[in-house]
Amino acid sequence: MKKIAILLVTCLAIASCKSDDEGGSEPILGNLTLDFKNVIENTDIELGTNTYTNGSAENYKISELKYIISNIVLINDNGEEFKYPVDQSYFLVNEEVSTSKSIPLSDIPSATYTKIRFGIGVDQSKYPIESGTANFIPTAEEAGMLWNWSAGYKFIKFEGTFGDADTPFLIHVGSHGATLDNYKEVTLDLSSNVIVSDSATASIGISADIAKIFDSTNTHSLVEKSDIQVDPENAPKIAENINTMFTVTAVFN
Repeated sequence: MKKIAILLVTCLAIASCKSDDEGGSEPILGNLTLDFKNVIENTDIELGTNTYTNGSAENYKISELKYIISNIVLINDNGEEFKYPVDQSYFLVNEEVSTSKSIPLSDIPSATYTKIRFGIGVDQSKYPIESGTANFIPTAEEAGMLWNWSAGYKFIKFEGTFGDADTPFLIHVGSHGATLDNYKEVTLDLSSNVIVSDSATASIGISADIAKIFDSTNTHSLVEKSDIQVDPENAPKIAENINTMFTVTAVFN
């Protein structure tokens, strides 16, 4: 009986060690950076100096460009999705601040990814604004991306002047409670697969074609409407245009 008991204990110990070896290993995690570049005609935009022409033959200059990127999802070559932690998944891209255009993502499961999906703005599940975005609110408020008089975020803040008289234009598109939802999500194919591992930080270059704010799914003339804020007719059209302006231009492993 003693021999049987000793043998049984030994077998259990071996089985336990084997189980620990098979199931106890830590997942391999890596880092990934999203590098945004705001362009017109494939050239980096210049605030306050360069003059551009939209599809309505209107000359304009840009003084301010900011937008919110959120709800980042990576899709691997098996079609499996990794959703970046939602409470950490709100970022402000500000053309005036070069570091804001580089978004670092950490603790990404090691895999080969073929697509990326992200939101432009803040989705309805995070309204009222205190719900789930508490860490982001100070950033949005400091950047002027909140309406003080309405419980909503500005998803994009696009301002400048147009015409020979340098008439100001202002395009602020966002959601306003449940009454006007302009949140959009875009899924992009990567120009080549991105391989995330623990050995190096991979990066994805994403281009935003700012000219499409005026001319894409819809065409917008500044002469017809130069101030768009809580606008149930024009804001959704601009939101549709913004949804088309992103493309992946480069991948570095």
